[in-house]
Amino acid sequence: MQRYLIICLLFVLPFLAVAQQNTIENFTIKENLTQNGKLAIVALDTAEHANERINGTYAFSLNGLKQDLIFHNGVAVATNTIESSTFVFFKHKNQEHSLGKLYYIFKSDKGLNPVKISGLILLVVPCVILLIAYTFRRFLVTAVILALVYVFFNYSQGLSISNLLESIFMGIKSFF
Repeated sequence: MQRYLIICLLFVLPFLAVAQQNTIENFTIKENLTQNGKLAIVALDTAEHANERINGTYAFSLNGLKQDLIFHNGVAVATNTIESSTFVFFKHKNQEHSLGKLYYIFKSDKGLNPVKISGLILLVVPCVILLIAYTFRRFLVTAVILALVYVFFNYSQGLSISNLLESIFMGIKSFF
């Protein structure tokens, strides 16, 4: 009788086992290895190392446009080619939380160079400019001009106000 019970358990237990769900907890952006003007999204684990267990299709939002990226060994390549230097806001939402990062993609003759921009810097820089302006009233006009240039530069390089605000909120949420 025990023998039949053990055999039945051996047949039933594999059906009760649940596969571990691989989720993207963190990611970084790099230039694709072929240097074809495309960006590679690399899934990271908690130790900031490439997570090679990530395989399959994951939904990302690039500057508000939803894209399903196909990951192979923790790396996916964005479908769009970067033609000139621009801002790109990457956002991924998994079951537990959403993760967003703002990058400035600098395009040169050597290739693409992604530079991560903290959301708090986008909040601190204008506040510092205003603080300096209020401290030195003579520089008020200069501060307003710098603030307008700051907004124009962000907007003309592909960064919309909604992406800018979302990046600021993601930066603030990362401290809590």
